[in-house]
Amino acid sequence: MAIRWRPMQPNDVRECSEIVAAHPVIGPRYGSALSKLRPAWSSLLGSDAAIMVVFEEVKGSRRVLCGTGVAVFVHDEFLQELKKRPFWIGPELARRIVSGKSPILSDKQFRQANSSCGLNHVTWEGIVRPDFEENSELRRKLPNALIAEHRGLFLNEAIANQMDSVERLRWTLEVGALLWDPVAGRYDHRTAKDPREIIKNPHVVGISREAETRRPGTWVGALFEYTPPHCGFSVAEQQVLNAALAGATDQELSSKLGISVSAVKKNWISIYKRASASLPDIFRENSQADGGTTERGKEKRRYLLAYLREHPEELRPHSRKRPH
Repeated sequence: MAIRWRPMQPNDVRECSEIVAAHPVIGPRYGSALSKLRPAWSSLLGSDAAIMVVFEEVKGSRRVLCGTGVAVFVHDEFLQELKKRPFWIGPELARRIVSGKSPILSDKQFRQANSSCGLNHVTWEGIVRPDFEENSELRRKLPNALIAEHRGLFLNEAIANQMDSVERLRWTLEVGALLWDPVAGRYDHRTAKDPREIIKNPHVVGISREAETRRPGTWVGALFEYTPPHCGFSVAEQQVLNAALAGATDQELSSKLGISVSAVKKNWISIYKRASASLPDIFRENSQADGGTTERGKEKRRYLLAYLREHPEELRPHSRKRPH
């Protein structure tokens, strides 16, 4: 028995929206917008500007979906509107997306922002089934997933999900998030408000890159750790590298990506050439890449994949027209 997370798939959307609807605190916040949640989430699957995962308990061949996490990257205007007069984020996003007024970045806008001015992250929902609330393994996996899914992105500001309990609010503040004061127009680590009153009304809990640089490092501050990419891999090259990081062979890459083995090898040659030019020190020798069919090629692949595990920014969507 184990808890794991994976990308949300089309056949997960209904169950995930039902988890939201059944939640005793979060469900009522949606009201009539609950009917819009499922089509809104379905429309975002595969978008660069949406991180959508599910958590499931695996027992042999049996899998039980126990929670979901959805985060999106939004335009500056939406973020400023939220901070000026807070509202319930999830219902408002669902309504706007279904009505054709989505505040979420397009794939092109996401790539441009991640390559230049930075991204505004907003957690839509982070929610688990009531019977998994006390599951210790799931509690450990939730923050791990948050960091893993955001590593390598150039974040300007990160807004947490709106709290459904006093305990969750306290924990979020303890790990470094701050409560936004719309009157003062700033994040503040101190508040005289009763936590029970805070969670009853729309509120904003988060942190900005600017605020994080003015204090000692925190757990949540890890979201802002960022190094600009050096290689500028193409989308096709990133697909090959992501699959290779998961352990796929060239034959498996061919099947998974729907291209010939010859095309896979051509991608490797291009990848090695780009990496050798940008990161010559990760290879012992600057020799002609051979697609990994010889020992030298396999060695190159090992070095490159080891580097990419520590530098996920190389595999994040970016604009090749304006590199860092």
